[in-house]
Amino acid sequence: MQATDTMRFDLDDLRLFVAAADTGSLTAAAGQRHLSLAAASARIQGLERQTGLALLRREARGVRLLPPGEAFLHHARLILAESAALRVSLAEYSANLRARLRVFANTTAVTEFLPELLPRFLATHPRIDVDLQEKPNARIPQGVLAGQADLGIVAGRVDTLGLQSLHLSTDRLVLVTARDHRFARRRRIAFVDTLTEDAVGMLPESTLQTFLRQITDSLGRPQRLRVQLSSFEAMCRMISGGVGIGILPESAALRHREQLPLALVDLTDDWCVRERTLVMRDAADRSPHADALVEVLLDHFRPQQKPAAAAKGRPYITPKRAKASTVLMPDSIARRT
Repeated sequence: MQATDTMRFDLDDLRLFVAAADTGSLTAAAGQRHLSLAAASARIQGLERQTGLALLRREARGVRLLPPGEAFLHHARLILAESAALRVSLAEYSANLRARLRVFANTTAVTEFLPELLPRFLATHPRIDVDLQEKPNARIPQGVLAGQADLGIVAGRVDTLGLQSLHLSTDRLVLVTARDHRFARRRRIAFVDTLTEDAVGMLPESTLQTFLRQITDSLGRPQRLRVQLSSFEAMCRMISGGVGIGILPESAALRHREQLPLALVDLTDDWCVRERTLVMRDAADRSPHADALVEVLLDHFRPQQKPAAAAKGRPYITPKRAKASTVLMPDSIARRT
């Protein structure tokens, strides 16, 4: 086969190809797209003529993607995701000239600092709506790359899949106990040594609890969870009441320690340091609305603003416990700040 000079792919053909790849059956894909098997086969052959490559192998029990088909599937998904996002965005503009930003973030971002930042952002950008979703760290870059989200906020060691990434701040996980707990007198402790105690945790689907479950699975010893909750505030109240110990981000624990009788104990594990990172597509693929929210996030985490922010109770690590973070700004944003 030889590729044509100009590839003009029909979106319906791309949807058919994705359906065939997902189901492993051209017959099933044809049924999903309300086509006859002959018509579906002709459409796939048309894609192969345009690319000049065999994309699928027809087998007795269905179809199997060939290596060029794997690459084609990846890009077909991106094209369809961008097409869907374009339709939604244009529909919103045609209805009331509003735009929508989609943000995927981990538990700390969703529960700690975004509830403070987003009201100010929305107040100064009345024509922008924000769809904020909590997602596991590993799925956040995937969502941004696939066009399901405009921006993502992750913590810890996460593959950013080649996306542009900006370091926002450094937090760490710490052990939090009631002040009269026997661990409260410790300065440092290994996470494995806490597993003999009753524990308070986040809900199973939260990013923090998912991460800790991966750690305990690797250790072969689960946490003795007595209660699982939806917020760090609820966790701290349970911990201060003697229900159990808990692992929390230091920024959240410090804030709640101001009102509750809590003790913080450093963890000796390397994984306790959590770099908070903003991930996004390249500037050419971002909307001005996404860049506006990026600027708000960078303003919030700029090191020179930390002392003033800390006085207002924002969730930063205090200078005594962590070094100030460095923020790298893309040229497209730096020129406007």
